[in-house]
Amino acid sequence: MQYSQFAESDAQLAVASLLDDGLSKTQVAKNLGIAERNVYRAIQRMKSNAAKRGYSPEHDMIHVVPEGYKVKGVSTYYNEEGKPTGQWVKSATDEQQRVQALLDAVEKAATALPKFKPTKPPANPDENLASLLTITDFHLGMKAWRVSDGDDWDVKIARDVFLNAVNDMISASPRSGTGILNQLGDFLHWDGLVQVTPTSGHHLTGDDRYSKLVELAISVMTEAVQLMLKKFGKVIVVQAEGNHDLASSVWMRKFIKHRFEDEPRVEVIDNEFPYYAYKHGKIMLGFHHGHKMRMAQLQKLFASEPRFRKIWGECEHAYIHCGHLHHERVLDDAGATIEQHPTLAARDNYASSHGYVSQRGAKVITYDKADGEVHRVTVRPRND
Repeated sequence: MQYSQFAESDAQLAVASLLDDGLSKTQVAKNLGIAERNVYRAIQRMKSNAAKRGYSPEHDMIHVVPEGYKVKGVSTYYNEEGKPTGQWVKSATDEQQRVQALLDAVEKAATALPKFKPTKPPANPDENLASLLTITDFHLGMKAWRVSDGDDWDVKIARDVFLNAVNDMISASPRSGTGILNQLGDFLHWDGLVQVTPTSGHHLTGDDRYSKLVELAISVMTEAVQLMLKKFGKVIVVQAEGNHDLASSVWMRKFIKHRFEDEPRVEVIDNEFPYYAYKHGKIMLGFHHGHKMRMAQLQKLFASEPRFRKIWGECEHAYIHCGHLHHERVLDDAGATIEQHPTLAARDNYASSHGYVSQRGAKVITYDKADGEVHRVTVRPRND
């Protein structure tokens, strides 16, 4: 077995190269200065990866599928003497590799886009303040009809509602040193060419083509950031993953990051982990769509997760924001305030037919570095 072709990390590759040269496990451990059990573990991981790609001689599997694929099933034919005479290998793309390929492609495409030039900051913003503009579950591309669903909703209405809401929240905010565009997930109603939810395959009622939704999402997000730059000293952008837009949230985040790469007053929180945090003085702001964990458990995650533990320990106030369920709720627990936000979008046919009712809106909340929340306004949807 040539271990090198199945190594998945630099550490495994170092072990594999020496094994392929004929060294024993003991010799490999001595050469690399590691424990022999670590060599054994690396071998087991490489064998596991080899089996996923179709190579496991002890099981008569000797046909390796290409990198980026994994074995879905193997049918081996044996003669009367029990010797293999033929084999059919069924393969499928490796989902993790496909996701990484998508991220690499998005990054490459986004870096080629023209960048916005730096703009002049507003005069004398209050650096103690951070204004959080939250929009969640916007479902751009969803189609609703007043007669059956209670309100009309299409891409034209959605565009006007979004930009009006951003303008209204900006106008209602003090001139803060920091403005946070908190898009909490499910900004797009569906996630690709087929109008279904990515995980459950639930069929959706959509308006227009996905390519047009991409153009519209790029347009309104760009305009929102530009509007915020006129009012706030700097702009932080959260583009959270939602259950309707697992992939779309990736390209939206990457697009904004590279589009405003030359604007030092814009920062995009860019991580693949579906939980996000920002520290403002003694204030911790946490964000999660709500599809992975219920709001009552979020404070435990942000307090214990290694990525956020340091921020949690340094702050006197913690505010965690989520969406997903389209209605308002606030919970104070274990040293944190967890808030579930409403949506600006109309109900789709599924929600209306099941009797789900909530008041539509979006909130802008302003936080002081030391005192926490000091100001809030709720805006309602308008497309006039």
